[in-house]
Amino acid sequence: MKYSKLGSSNLNVSRVCLGSMTWGVQNSQLDASKQIEYAISRGINFIDTAEMYAVPPSPETYGKTEKIIGNWISANSQKRKDLVIATKIAGNGLPWIRNGADITGEAIIASVDASLKRLQTDYIDLYQLHWPNRTSPHFAKHWPGKITFTDVDTEHHSNEMLQILQALNDCVQAGKIRFCGLSDDTPWGINEYLCLAEKHSLPKMTSIQNEFSLLHTKDWPYLIENCVHQDVAYLPWSPLGGGVLSGKYIDGKRPEGSRWSMSQRNGLFRDSEQVQQSVKRYIEIANQHNMTPSQLALAWCDQVDGVTSTIIGATTHEQLEEDIDAFNMTLSDDTLKEIASVIKDYPMPF
Repeated sequence: MKYSKLGSSNLNVSRVCLGSMTWGVQNSQLDASKQIEYAISRGINFIDTAEMYAVPPSPETYGKTEKIIGNWISANSQKRKDLVIATKIAGNGLPWIRNGADITGEAIIASVDASLKRLQTDYIDLYQLHWPNRTSPHFAKHWPGKITFTDVDTEHHSNEMLQILQALNDCVQAGKIRFCGLSDDTPWGINEYLCLAEKHSLPKMTSIQNEFSLLHTKDWPYLIENCVHQDVAYLPWSPLGGGVLSGKYIDGKRPEGSRWSMSQRNGLFRDSEQVQQSVKRYIEIANQHNMTPSQLALAWCDQVDGVTSTIIGATTHEQLEEDIDAFNMTLSDDTLKEIASVIKDYPMPF
């Protein structure tokens, strides 16, 4: 396993981050514990979760994934120091979490304490904001005209961000969290937090996790360049495009128990004719080079300049093993050229 420094922090994290959002719906405590043990045996030291999980999110499953991880930590306390545990405070819009309200300083304090209790740990290595209070161009809102920027009150959002940083600082000073990060944010969000942190001597955002895959490359090059120069770790989530890059959803297939067979909060916005056609091309490339479609997608993501650690998720042991194996694979120049030709033909398939 290879490791990278997590942005400006002093943490070295595995190039593979074990995602956990299926734990509590598609996976049981036993499944999750086995996944954690296997991941550790393969050199993975980085686990990502969120207070919102499991997914699909619901009032019944809120906090369930953190509890599952906490049960494992409680039974394996001697291994806690060797792991980097990352979790996230949910943003606005979910009525069963803070009545759907924005992230505030007060919410940070309460949510950190609640996550610590569920995780059964004294500290969180990386505490992230799941999505910003303002509407951001993620979840298929990156198309022109989907959202507006000129009617945003910049001063208001900046003041909110300052209050959030001050609360995060309180948690850092109390030893409850070690480092802070973002998710589903933009270059402006990154840079505003960095400027506020420098101006007021508050914690610097050390990472950002955004959706990034062969089907969704909008962060390349501008946001990723920003991360490299600002020493902010870039952590791709959904590197398999919600699972479609595995090929299992081709031509309307919905395997029983799979994520796309379940009701989705944002709908199946990744399922388009362009996605179907591009995935078929990627499957052909993978077959020609003796790897699975999932391994092609993950190996490609890992080799993108500026990527720190890729967040994977699996519902079966076979999937987990297959996915981790991808990070030991090297894509030839010819393979990368073939992939590039598909990206040019389908630059924004959803």
